[in-house]
Amino acid sequence: MAAFTVFAFVVTNKNIGQAISGKGYREYRLGDYSHWLQKRVGDRKNWRAIHGCLKEAKVCGRLEDDIGTKASEFYRKNLSPIQSGCCKPPTYCGFTYVNATYWLIPRSGLSSSNSDCKTWSNDQDKLCYGCNACKGGVLATLKNGWKKVVILNAALLAFVIVIYSVGCCAFRNNKSHSHHTHFYRGGYH
Repeated sequence: MAAFTVFAFVVTNKNIGQAISGKGYREYRLGDYSHWLQKRVGDRKNWRAIHGCLKEAKVCGRLEDDIGTKASEFYRKNLSPIQSGCCKPPTYCGFTYVNATYWLIPRSGLSSSNSDCKTWSNDQDKLCYGCNACKGGVLATLKNGWKKVVILNAALLAFVIVIYSVGCCAFRNNKSHSHHTHFYRGGYH
């Protein structure tokens, strides 16, 4: 339990999410996470399974309720890490907002040559599910969950150590007291 707690703490210890000025959400990048986590989520087989779960959970479908939302209102929304990474293009790409899951390339072109900018699609089955930003959003969610487990494990470990220490002290005191009583019974004073 101690080994897992230390491992989970080390793997999830980097800071996550970049605050975007004037936005109610953060943006996530795959490179913000430990190499161990990047390898796990970057594996094609693992990502296919995660991608399938995201589509089945209709994570981006929840944003479709915001179709009449103005850009200024959308930018103030508090998106989950997965919604921020998978359901919209990264802000640095410079896409023009039409609605929550439909964005246009500006006439002047994209603001960045990052692969996520080219991966974005208005196709509701694709969106940014293939983006590193999406993988980063998944890892941010995973990290938040693991942090809670680390805290719980650390508290449980501290509790077990305290109980073990109290038990050892009680056992030692009982043994010492028992030996001392036995000595006096034998007639030696």
